This record gives sequence, structure tokens and C-alpha cells, in this order.
Amino acid sequence: MRSFKGLTKRNLLVFFKDRQAVMFSLLTSIIVLALYLLFLKGTFVDAMNDVTGAYPGLSDMVTTDDINMFANLILLTGIIGSAMITVPYNCLTTVVNDREKKIDYDILSTPIKRWQIILSYFSAAALSSMILTGIILTAGLVLINLQGDLHLGASDIAKAYGTVALGSVSATAFFMIPVLFFKSTSASGAFFGILSAASGFVIGAYIPISQFSGSVQTVCNLFPASHITIMMRNIFMNGILGHMNDKLAGVDGGMFVKTIKELFSFKARFFDNDLGMLPMLVYVLAALAVCMAVQTVIFAKTYKK
Repeated sequence: MRSFKGLTKRNLLVFFKDRQAVMFSLLTSIIVLALYLLFLKGTFVDAMNDVTGAYPGLSDMVTTDDINMFANLILLTGIIGSAMITVPYNCLTTVVNDREKKIDYDILSTPIKRWQIILSYFSAAALSSMILTGIILTAGLVLINLQGDLHLGASDIAKAYGTVALGSVSATAFFMIPVLFFKSTSASGAFFGILSAASGFVIGAYIPISQFSGSVQTVCNLFPASHITIMMRNIFMNGILGHMNDKLAGVDGGMFVKTIKELFSFKARFFDNDLGMLPMLVYVLAALAVCMAVQTVIFAKTYKK
């Protein structure tokens, strides 16, 4: 395992020494933040106000501070969800760089087994993604906490970090498959541009997935990152929604929270079925296992040298 550890360390150092690669990994998250500050927050706040306006008297019981905190946590969910798509993909550019520069020839000529080589690339990218998304999550929680009570317990924060780790690993496994087919950084860069543009819509960072048709929701939820984002949304939002529901004291019969959860997609709509937290977790783990098996087979067939 010494060879595997050494190769994993080498892949980590190669990625983090490339400051441009690290910066571009965070680009989509920065874009989501910019869009939020420009107009997305107003859209989410208006949606909340529309719901409260639909029930007489609720607008007096649900405060502006609570609505703003809800919008801020929606922002954090969108940023983390986008990061768990673009960051893992960009962390895998080491694979393409090695192939373009023929460095993979040298690696393949060593006694290291093929499964150790592919696992070292995967492990380095997953660890890089965990580090970067973990930093984003920490910064987001600290900054939003300065604006008010997050209504998150220690167990919720622990679940958030655990979900980020799972999202990093699953996204790395998923994107390793297309990355293995790229022979140049220009090709992988073009794909990254498409991925960056589409990721915000796929996970519902710009528009709630519930606003799409059932078939479109199913397509979006084929990606493990969408399930991870919905899981994060539940972890972050259930506290503030529970706080709002307590203040309403049952005057709405629980319809306010139910409407909000339906509007902002707290369950994954998948082939006309609503998946809760446990089914989503099972789906992500199953997708992870399948992707790991597929990438191992592809690597063995693609790198025959």
C-alpha cells in the first residue's frame, strides 16, 4: 500500500499546486453567490411571502428575520450543492493532465497494480473535494450565523459535514467515468463549462426543481448530487421551519411548512415517487458502488499500455 499512498499524495500535491485549477473549482459557487446577491434572494423571499400571504394572519407571525434566515440557508444549500458537482470534477483534471502529457505512461510502467492507480486518482480527488467543500461549508455557516440563529444543533452540523463528505465521494466516482475518456485538457475544459452552466439548474440552486415537470425532475434526480443537495436542504432547513411552525402554534394546521417543503423540493421526485432521506441515501450509495465498478473496468480497458 506504500505505492498507493505515495501516488495519492502525489496527485493531491499536483492539484493543490495548480492555483488556477483550485480557483476554477470554486467558480460556480462564486457565481451562485453573485446571483443570489443580485436577485435570487429576492425571488426566494417573494416565494415565502406568497405562501404566508395565502394564509390570513401568517404574515404577522412569520417574521422578516426568519424569512431572511430561510433564504440564507437556501443560498448555502445551493452553493454547497454546486460545489459538490464542480469541485470533484475539477479535482479529477489531474487524470487528464497526466494523459495529455504522457505521464500516465511512466505510472503504468511501474509495478503498481491498475486498481491501485485508479484508486489513487479517485482518493486524491475525493479528498481534495472534501477539503474544499468543507471549507466552503464552514465559511458559510460562520457568516450566516453572524446574521442570526441558524436553529441548527451539533448533530445537524455533524450530519451536514458527513453529507458533504458523501457527496464529494459520490460525485468523484460519478465524474471519473467521463473523465477517463478525455485525452486533452481542452476537451475536459469544454465539458466543465457545460457542467458549470447546468449544475445550478440540476440541483435547484437557481429555480426549485419542483417548478419543473415530473419527467424533468426525474432526469435531474438521476444525478446523485441532486439527492445530496436535497438531503442538505433537509438538514439545514428543518430547524428554521420547525421554529416557524412553533411560532404558528398550529393555527394553519401545519400547511405552511408542508407548502414550503413542497415548493422548495424537500423530497426527490423520481419516476412519480417522492423519495425521503433514507431512500435518497440508499440511491446515492448504490450509485457510488456502480460508478466505482464501472470506472475500474473502463480504466483497465482504456489504459492497456
